[in-house]
Amino acid sequence: MKFKLNRPKNIFPKFLSIVERIGNALPHPATLFGIFALLVLVVSWIADKLNLMVTHPATGETIRAVNLLSVPGLHRIITEMVTNYTGFAPLGIVMVAMLGIGLAESSGLIGTSLRLLVLSAPRRLLTFVIVFAGVLSNTASEIGYVLLVPLAAMIFLAVGRHPIAGLAAAFAGVSGGYSANLLLGTIDPLLAGLSEEAARIIDPTYHVNATANFYFMVASTFFIAIAGTWVTEKIVIPRLGEYEGSVKAAKLERLDKDETRGLMYALVVAALFTILILAGTIPAGGYLRNPDTGGLLRSPFMDGIIAFIFLGAALMSIAYGIGARTYKNDKDVIKGMIDAMKTLSIYLVLAFFAAQFVSYFKWSNLGLIFAVEGATFLKALGLGAIPMMLAFIVLSGFINMFMGSASAKWAIMAPVFIPMFMLLGYTPELIQAAYRIGDSTTNIISPMMSYFALIIAFVEKYDEKAGIGTVIATMLPYTIVFMIVWSILLTIWIFFGLPVGPNAGLFLN
Repeated sequence: MKFKLNRPKNIFPKFLSIVERIGNALPHPATLFGIFALLVLVVSWIADKLNLMVTHPATGETIRAVNLLSVPGLHRIITEMVTNYTGFAPLGIVMVAMLGIGLAESSGLIGTSLRLLVLSAPRRLLTFVIVFAGVLSNTASEIGYVLLVPLAAMIFLAVGRHPIAGLAAAFAGVSGGYSANLLLGTIDPLLAGLSEEAARIIDPTYHVNATANFYFMVASTFFIAIAGTWVTEKIVIPRLGEYEGSVKAAKLERLDKDETRGLMYALVVAALFTILILAGTIPAGGYLRNPDTGGLLRSPFMDGIIAFIFLGAALMSIAYGIGARTYKNDKDVIKGMIDAMKTLSIYLVLAFFAAQFVSYFKWSNLGLIFAVEGATFLKALGLGAIPMMLAFIVLSGFINMFMGSASAKWAIMAPVFIPMFMLLGYTPELIQAAYRIGDSTTNIISPMMSYFALIIAFVEKYDEKAGIGTVIATMLPYTIVFMIVWSILLTIWIFFGLPVGPNAGLFLN
């Protein structure tokens, strides 16, 4: 008898239909930012007429709302429109990082590395390796969605297990574990840039590194991989049962000679590149340390981490391309960079409107006024650090159900919540970590997530009757378990006062 999923029949499909209708009714994120920017102008005029003001708790300065619909405000909007865009903190960082990642994708280095990782794993560790590989794939943006998710289904089917279970395990790692990793990805500098812009509403000199959540990310990687493995083995696989569909198992191809040679070339280059970095960071007078203090904090190495991502990825990718013969000449290398830039076209448009919104919000003083009033309200509630962070995680996860882009949401939320929590004594790095937990854990059940439709298409390959309810019903256990495990981990982190990243503590002095 052909396998069928047990589909929820009453409340759940109705809820999903409502979410889907609301999500489809929303304008494009770029349009949303344009609307928000216009709303800030109108609200700034209203706030000025109401003579809204607060006293800055740190300086004692009186902060008044600024009317941006005045003549001076309109002059500033017109004359600074270009610099708002070109000076938008995440823009250049993301573009440089994507050049290196684009080479890794176009050369085949990432795809071959992931395939080798999964193929070399013992069968009893297969699920763990797939989830773990999914988390690591986040370094290269969408490569996990388009490569690892369908590959995991093929691998599970090839070893006699249900393909949708393999697909779910990979999807959980790629999307549910989006904010866990052993390496920095393009999302890290992007979110850090937005956090820095928001933090400067309170402290104009505040700097948020791309490594802001690195320690917490590394620890999270193993917890999420273990949790994803447990959910797959104990909940998803028993629910799915044995696969009796029409799709036949395909033979999983091993690496050919060219791919093996390419990996060897890449490893040699990686070793040499690592030696150069260690030579500049380990010795007391290393050339990548801070020339004034001799430390690694605020050093060229830490501040230039994006340059190292680009250089490392580019050198390894070129070495792989030469060895695997996927790069024949310099034109192939440049084409890889060009293709990477093409994938940023949507982001480049979105960033223009986001930059205007963030600037207007800052100029109007609305963010600072809201932060002071909100901080006063939260302080009056008497909540401790842990309950407050847990509530913020849930809020972030809820908002993610209606707006899929992590950067788009954070561009809206950061200017509000980072100043608010800073005035309560919490660092932007901690707030960013809490946001990323909520955002990641609900990715896998959010119809607004960019690749959700693609995942449905992958599932339908193995069950022609599957739909959005099928995917969400399969992935919901991951969301629940991930949110619980990650929240517990953050609670432990706060309890012991551990830094979430290099020079990124939990509390402000």
